[in-house]
Amino acid sequence: MAETSSRLLRLLSHLQTPRRWSATELAERLAVTPRTIRRDVERLRDLGYPVETTMGPTGGYRLVAGTAMPPLLLDDEEAVAVAVSLRTVGGQPVEGIGPAAVRALAKLEQVLPSRLRHRVSALGDVVEAPVPEPDEPNVDPGVLAVIAAAASAGERLRLLFRDERRVVEPHRLVPVRRRWYLLAFDVARDDWRVFRVDRVSEPSRTGQRYPARDVPGGDAAAYVLDRLYSVVPTFEVDATLHLPAADAVRALRTAPGEIEPIDAGTCRLRGRADTLPWLANRLLMLGCPFEVHGPPELASHLRDLAARAAAAATGGG
Repeated sequence: MAETSSRLLRLLSHLQTPRRWSATELAERLAVTPRTIRRDVERLRDLGYPVETTMGPTGGYRLVAGTAMPPLLLDDEEAVAVAVSLRTVGGQPVEGIGPAAVRALAKLEQVLPSRLRHRVSALGDVVEAPVPEPDEPNVDPGVLAVIAAAASAGERLRLLFRDERRVVEPHRLVPVRRRWYLLAFDVARDDWRVFRVDRVSEPSRTGQRYPARDVPGGDAAAYVLDRLYSVVPTFEVDATLHLPAADAVRALRTAPGEIEPIDAGTCRLRGRADTLPWLANRLLMLGCPFEVHGPPELASHLRDLAARAAAAATGGG
């Protein structure tokens, strides 16, 4: 019985990979006969695993979606990756994702072997979970799921954006500064458009396939950033931070390329920001000394903040 159970687990591990397996391949992997494989597949079905069988030269077995979520088998690296991801996902601006991530992490950590639990704990100590911004708009996970499914299938999508019905060809979902953006080809406008997902509602798949298109420049994320910065006033930020580079990246939640180490305790910040108050507050919240080299508007804004803080501290008007 123990040998059969162990073989079933190994069989399930193979079937959970996204491919189709022939009975001969599985029999060779598990060192049994194809007849034993057929019996074991029936046992998995009795346990609730939806194993699909197809006949013919290219036929075989594969695990498909069923009516309920069956238990999953994860190897060591997969289990650690999922656990660390769940630790860091709680601050994402997706409605309800935080509580769901906590529940899933509790279930996973309960069954993790001690050797893996130590690895997850060590990574969790150095991987900072993102902190939600005040009044940050949440995204409906159902909207994200419909958009992602349509993009993956290459289907046109109907959606409501700012009270206007649109038909688009979804290409990529791009996260930028804790907001989600959809890069899509707008059919009526015959051009590429960027949609903020928290302003999208009522998405529905049309079932209409569309031909593949090349994103201008070939990089979806770069294109979205360029479009966003082209319509929003931005400031080129240059500052020296008396903080280790790794700490600055984690605290500012900026791209690693915008932080350049100078020495073990100092780094240079070069990047872009769309609002001076937001940037000034983020720099002040670092809790470390810093010098601003540009832009002049940022230095002026900080001097104004310092004057108001000093007046408030001394009771002045």
